[in-house]
Amino acid sequence: MTANLTPVGEAIAHILGKAPVITATELLPLTESFGRILAQDYQTPADVPPADNSAVDGYALRALDYAPGQALPVSDRIPAGSAPSPLKPGTAARIFTGSEVPAGADTVIMQERVEVTDDGILINADVKADQNIRRRGQDLSEGSLAMGKGTKIRAQEMGLLASIGVAEVAVVKKLRVAILSTGDELVDPGTPLGPGQIYNTNRFTLLGLASDVGCEVVLCETLRDTRDVTRETLERAASQADLIITSGGVSVGEEDHVRAVLEESGELSLWRLAIKPGKPLAFGSIKGTPVLGLPGNPATVLVTFLIVGMPYIRSCQGRLRIHPVGQQIPAAFNVTSPSVRREFVRARIESVDGKTQVNAYPNQSSGVLSSACWADGLAVVPENTLVAEGDLLTYYPFTELLS
Repeated sequence: MTANLTPVGEAIAHILGKAPVITATELLPLTESFGRILAQDYQTPADVPPADNSAVDGYALRALDYAPGQALPVSDRIPAGSAPSPLKPGTAARIFTGSEVPAGADTVIMQERVEVTDDGILINADVKADQNIRRRGQDLSEGSLAMGKGTKIRAQEMGLLASIGVAEVAVVKKLRVAILSTGDELVDPGTPLGPGQIYNTNRFTLLGLASDVGCEVVLCETLRDTRDVTRETLERAASQADLIITSGGVSVGEEDHVRAVLEESGELSLWRLAIKPGKPLAFGSIKGTPVLGLPGNPATVLVTFLIVGMPYIRSCQGRLRIHPVGQQIPAAFNVTSPSVRREFVRARIESVDGKTQVNAYPNQSSGVLSSACWADGLAVVPENTLVAEGDLLTYYPFTELLS
């Protein structure tokens, strides 16, 4: 540890060790499966595609029957969805994209390279076997694994499941999350601000994040700054949720009650991380339900949720990949004062003189949420590190952090 700060990697490993994998599942129509997590493996029941088919509109023939300058009679027409008869020797068959290639044909010539005459077709192209044919099983072969348990279903996964005839999908039940904001100064948007009041930013950031990553929000409240209210609400949330996420109340102030309640009435197993922004992050439990206590500053809530909270959520969901991979991109900014904490800089990729670089928002204050709207991701500045323009940094797009 650095001055009693837990390193980021060590902190993530700690909370992953306390992440229970959801075992409850449900069966959904394929049309409702987008964004959900597969609860079982899906094997391929039959070859996809089930037969050789044409990749283009054109003519199917046997390559050896082609002779330059000689017309080839057309003996058949094969629309998509029909079962073709075997190709007559020495002829061609009119065929369309997706149509099954007839037995006896071993190539398809696209119609743009064919001239139709009274005697048949003249081919203005080189002809060889296996042109423009999608072979049986080239996408998925019978008995192979089509999709593994723990896969997040995107549009392409929906299409692939449909291709093997799946109409209903077994998915992991959603992680039930309680979102609790702390602070007497917080009011909801739409309410006129009084002296000393601010709008509750974090509530809506966390609602959006929870929805984006496939969680079900079962409780969403703003806590008053009292020990008793904090304890009562945390215990009530524990009876409804699989995970409680709080914002604020985890630092050392007299009105920071979340950390104190965890110490008094539950468990506080992690507090104060070597991360910037987000040092006073806490993790523990109350009544057996895990509590992720995020700091209260708006940009910090986003960063700590993505870097610390998302691996925990992915693990609970049984996801195949827990940690983001990132990419190495040259920096377009300088860091002249190294920090003992690992810094996650709100940044975006830009093209400068034809070169791809990652640039940082000028104001990295933990209260500046507009920086995250400008940014497309987070650039990582390692602990005790100076950065000069051109140095390679790990960059995590928001899309990958949330995927």
